[in-house]
Amino acid sequence: MEKNLIEVDIKVPNQTRYLSLIGRIGEDIAKEVDKYAGDRETLAYHLNLVLTEAMANAIKYARAGDPDTMVHIFINISPEEILIKVYDKGQGFDINTIPAPNFEKLEDRGRGIFIIRSLMDSVSYRKIRCGNVLEMSKKLKK
Repeated sequence: MEKNLIEVDIKVPNQTRYLSLIGRIGEDIAKEVDKYAGDRETLAYHLNLVLTEAMANAIKYARAGDPDTMVHIFINISPEEILIKVYDKGQGFDINTIPAPNFEKLEDRGRGIFIIRSLMDSVSYRKIRCGNVLEMSKKLKK
């Protein structure tokens, strides 16, 4: 394993009660990043938000209400970037067809992906052998 590389592998039940735990892990990760030149409090808030939104989407759309299903989150922190992968076993969707939310009508649909795309440097969602993966990255060096 590369020096200064941190890997966090989390599996939690498919339940909303774990959202704040996952968000706090994101905040703690921001505090562990070496040589980050930006505002750590902002990074902590952004990681909390994207992790919470990604997990909420996984819970909502991947066998919602089935507590036996696990949400799997993998976080890789290197000196250059934070890479987050959220795995689900749902039907999947085409991330490129999700419209921006209509803030005038306070609609919920599309808000999470909009937030994630706004805060991360790259975002993709694709089918894999045993489900789907939402992959997000945030560059740490300018």
